Amino acid sequence: MEEPARDPVAAAAARRPDGTALITAETTLSWADVDARVSAAAAGVIGRTRPGDRVAIVLGNTLEFVAAYFGTLRAGRVAVPLNPGYRADELDFAFTDSGAALIVAEQPDTSTLPLWESRRVHLDPEAAAESLPQVNRDDLAVLLYTSGTSGRPKGAMLTHGALAANHDQLDAIEPPPAGSDDVVLLAMPFFHAYGLNTGLAAVAHHAATGVLLDRFDAAASLELMASHQVTVTIGVPQMYSGWAGQPGVRSAFAPVRTAVCGAAPLRPEEAVRFSSATGKTVLIGYGLTETAPVLTTTAVSDRGKTGSIGRPLPGVSLRLRSADGVVLWEDGTASPEEDLAELDLSVADTAGTDPGEIVVRGPNLFRGYWPDGRDGPDADGWWPTGDVAYADGDGDLHLVDRLGELILVNGFNVYPAEIERVLGDHPSVAEAAVVAVDDPASGQRPHAYVVAAADPPPSETDLRVFCAGRLARFKLPTIELVGELPHSAIGKVRKRELR
Repeated sequence: MEEPARDPVAAAAARRPDGTALITAETTLSWADVDARVSAAAAGVIGRTRPGDRVAIVLGNTLEFVAAYFGTLRAGRVAVPLNPGYRADELDFAFTDSGAALIVAEQPDTSTLPLWESRRVHLDPEAAAESLPQVNRDDLAVLLYTSGTSGRPKGAMLTHGALAANHDQLDAIEPPPAGSDDVVLLAMPFFHAYGLNTGLAAVAHHAATGVLLDRFDAAASLELMASHQVTVTIGVPQMYSGWAGQPGVRSAFAPVRTAVCGAAPLRPEEAVRFSSATGKTVLIGYGLTETAPVLTTTAVSDRGKTGSIGRPLPGVSLRLRSADGVVLWEDGTASPEEDLAELDLSVADTAGTDPGEIVVRGPNLFRGYWPDGRDGPDADGWWPTGDVAYADGDGDLHLVDRLGELILVNGFNVYPAEIERVLGDHPSVAEAAVVAVDDPASGQRPHAYVVAAADPPPSETDLRVFCAGRLARFKLPTIELVGELPHSAIGKVRKRELR
């Protein structure tokens, strides 16, 4: 018999019907209010679609998004959250690729999208209730489009069970990062797995309180945090760097008990700067869209260790694997049929490892990419992330780089992140991104795009001399000064555009 999927909003409304659920600049809703809006949205979706249809949601961090997203799940349809900042061709691709039967959105900026115009609707918050279908844990819940490193985005297929599993895994941490008494700042975009499941859905899972913020501004968000006594922040490095420089940051963060940073590496010096400004330690998390999204966190290891991504969540198995398939290191829960003694591996006897690709297994993993499940977990449940890391002598993991961004110079491995860290240490550098370029002599060479932090900017020669004192000769990049780097909505550099 199939196991029913959880409905976190219905559960929250049953636990705390009058409890404050969501706060915006205009209104405050209880969990009973949110539940009613979700039911109305579900009725609207059911009346316009068939079971299993995809529903594209092109909205910001708004109450309309909340109702549309949870309403789509309650209706037994598949939610496809998309960035409202996408260009017309990007939206058109996602609509077409997902086969969206319905598009929930504000009025578009362009009238050139026939698919948009023919399928776009507003969901009436007062719609009459419809008969709800049974939704099962193994049913597909969400398609989240990942940017990837090249080519078109791919839709990662996440089930209701995978989304719920990640909450259970985080709850198993002692103490849990969030609970029912928390007030959570929801500033991460809901179209991203981090903002969607670790942020919005976690608030519903705990029947906690969420403060919605559609556009991040360091000073304004601190005022909002102080006004509503926020106790949990979920952010990216740019947010914590921005907060650290604000005069009111210490008082705004006084009630905060959990500050989580993910989606991109937080440089150790920025972590120290933030901690000095606030007196708070940032918990570092690592994960991917395909893992719903959290895999590791410093909350289960050394919470104060900078530069580390911690250890796997309870219920997540993780291996570091060499290019020729040798398991270099393993942590987490192994399946009963595997004998780890034969691998002669354990955290306790590890004095540090060579870098290897992160390979993971757990109930929070996706089902593969839309529509046929390609490139998903193997028959034993293991999935290669494409990220490279090493384990230190304490058994804590440290990210090195993306496997696909590895640069081969005369056969030697060069990791762009290492060069970017060195350039970032230069006092006149605001930001740097390194990519591979073809080289007739060495096969490939690293090329750095650098944004200056000073006027006049440093010369390319100055930067190369700086790098030469810290990097082996074969790692030295050619350098190009640029005015800015292209970024995604969550602050990651779009290296695909640089290439």
